[in-house]
Amino acid sequence: MRKSMAAALGALALSMGLIALAQTKPEDLIKYRRSAMFLVGANFGPLAAMAQGKRPYDKDAAIKHAGIVAYVSKLPVEGFAPGTDTGDTKAKPEIWQDLDDFKAKMDKMNQETAKLSQVAQNGDFETLKAQVGETGKACKACHDKYRNK
Repeated sequence: MRKSMAAALGALALSMGLIALAQTKPEDLIKYRRSAMFLVGANFGPLAAMAQGKRPYDKDAAIKHAGIVAYVSKLPVEGFAPGTDTGDTKAKPEIWQDLDDFKAKMDKMNQETAKLSQVAQNGDFETLKAQVGETGKACKACHDKYRNK
């Protein structure tokens, strides 16, 4: 009973947050998505450095960073609302011209970041290294097509 109540309250809080986000000014939505992307990069960087041998492998740090990446990577898509295609953004107009493909790429990234978090938990460095590569490919696929340098 408590779990279902907690799930219902969580869903309500999320929906209220999304409603509030939908009523936010375009420039604030751009800041929101850029902030979320910054946090993803700031936490993926140490994982990539471990995978490349530029930083010693640390299971606890990998778990922490992968968990943050998995959670925060779900957030930016809400910031790509209508009216956020201009302003202080590196987003290409192609996002809004092919929104289905963009969202599919974001979904793929979220799948890979979820796997990254799971893999980090098991402590197998070689598996983590491979998943860092797959996650990086998913991120790059979107950046290559939809992000100005």
